[in-house]
Amino acid sequence: MSDLIVGIDLGTTNSLIAFSDGHGSRIIASPQGLKSLPSVVHVDPVTGALEVGASALGRAVERPMETIYSVKRLMGKSLDEVRGELPFVPYRIVAHTPQDGPSAEGVAGIAAVQVGRFRLTPQEISAAILAELKRWAEAHFHQPITKAVLTVPAYFDDAQRQATRHAASIAGLEVIRIVNEPTAAALAYGLDRAAGSADATIAVYDFGGGTFDVSILRVEKGVFRVLATCGNTHLGGDDMDRQLMLLLQGDIRKQFGSAIEFDPSTQQALRNFSESVKLTLSQATSAAVEIDLGQGRLYQASFTREGYENLIAEIIGKTLDCCATALMEAQLGPGGVERVVMVGGATFIPAVRRAVGRFFNAEVYTAIDPMQTVALGAAVQGSILGGKKRNALLLDIVPLSLGIETAGGAVTKLIGKGSNIPCHAETLFTTFVDGQSNVKIHILQGERELVKDCRSLGQFILGGLPPMPAGIPRIAISLLVDASGILSVSAKEERSGASASIQVIPSHGLNPKEVTRMIKEGLEHRPDDLLEHWLIDLHNQIRLDTSAIEKALASVGDQVEVAYRQELVGLIQALREMLEWNDTEKIARALHFMNQKSTHLAELAIAKALREA
Repeated sequence: MSDLIVGIDLGTTNSLIAFSDGHGSRIIASPQGLKSLPSVVHVDPVTGALEVGASALGRAVERPMETIYSVKRLMGKSLDEVRGELPFVPYRIVAHTPQDGPSAEGVAGIAAVQVGRFRLTPQEISAAILAELKRWAEAHFHQPITKAVLTVPAYFDDAQRQATRHAASIAGLEVIRIVNEPTAAALAYGLDRAAGSADATIAVYDFGGGTFDVSILRVEKGVFRVLATCGNTHLGGDDMDRQLMLLLQGDIRKQFGSAIEFDPSTQQALRNFSESVKLTLSQATSAAVEIDLGQGRLYQASFTREGYENLIAEIIGKTLDCCATALMEAQLGPGGVERVVMVGGATFIPAVRRAVGRFFNAEVYTAIDPMQTVALGAAVQGSILGGKKRNALLLDIVPLSLGIETAGGAVTKLIGKGSNIPCHAETLFTTFVDGQSNVKIHILQGERELVKDCRSLGQFILGGLPPMPAGIPRIAISLLVDASGILSVSAKEERSGASASIQVIPSHGLNPKEVTRMIKEGLEHRPDDLLEHWLIDLHNQIRLDTSAIEKALASVGDQVEVAYRQELVGLIQALREMLEWNDTEKIARALHFMNQKSTHLAELAIAKALREA
């Protein structure tokens, strides 16, 4: 089994590892028989030693400043982006600097965790979790495990995917493929349904500890095709715990005085109580809480399932908003989905299952343990890549359009939202300035037509271009999204051979609200955006064409009649005055008229160039 590829679900709350063979997919348990690993790491402030899993979780109340949980929410994010986390975690979150070492691939400003004199990036903390899972698998198979399929939320962007890949590398694992969590769940569902025999349109509702995703997939003869996806990388069971935690804090202050302070240990205890109430109310209709606050203060309260469901109703509603967006993009109504696959710990909550079932008007499928579905699906993908399973094919999608900035602040989209991955696009660009020796390639993500409304992913310089007139260079720009959703961009000037490339690693991740905003505004503003994009293109064309005609007049103007030459000069002046106009129809007609009029001049210029050549 030297070519074994394991599947790993690196979760916000718990992580799992699985494998798939001819007998099916199975979770790999620890030597002690545990099937899931709490995604918690304790850092010794003196030695820096790391303790992982249940034993680390047991230290959370006693040593809250040294016990790290929910680190997945920090992956690939800047400190500014996670400031909302600071009031809710007892440990210290700081900004990474290049002096801290290569663990964050040299990216300054990303969020890191400070424990004593040790500063650890989310990648290093996640690597400790992955390394422990790797040890479980090696103990199970009695051999080294070096290859894995890892899962991530569908709306993890390039920075977050790269951070996940880097964490695996630190743990000694080669990532063969990164798979979106809901897509992995669909693979597990297809396996359970004997993939290849059952065709269906399914929704995968993935509500985990820290993230939410929904994907609409079509399963046909073993091919899993993603029709649409939507999600929020900052919405999960943790947020439900926080709602109850805030309620507890307010109730305690009301009972014992507003001046009462909650130290890190008490905060962690309240978080644990909140999570315990959530789990209890998933099974029972009421839950009691009793907290010893010290100094003779004993807080007691009772919660009902109905009251708790009212408390979390807004959070559940946000997930249904995502479901509505995904259905719209898949061009389906709620009745168009035959079954909903439930994934993630938050889907054990009865209110969640009821709301999802009502929304889709479909059967809620929980035959596979929602906690294990993603890991089992990742294992299926591993078996496909390892050649052990050949009757399934996974077609994932690009969640947001990818493009390049062009002159005037416009965006030329090369890979559209919803494109199946892996995918590749290439197009030719040129310059608008004479003698330009370098070109900035700016990569953007989003559904709008202008740079100012899209998100910058990165940029690089294509240099070393020999001086050439504007419009002569032929710059081939290529975008490649690999099977793991990682974007690579390259540029080559075909005449000179000058080339440059970049693997896009932005310094921060997507704000969850920004994802929704980008999609919504892309639809709302599309007509106006297209008009403005066209206007920019027309203005660029005016600059390019009038410059070309002036060069032709300077070269062969003495070969044409004076009246014709004066007419062209007048047209050039009139067109340049139109650079202040916003009437696209009139500009387009004027450009067409000038190009028709200048045909004879262009023929003379070409003839001269051929003679000289």
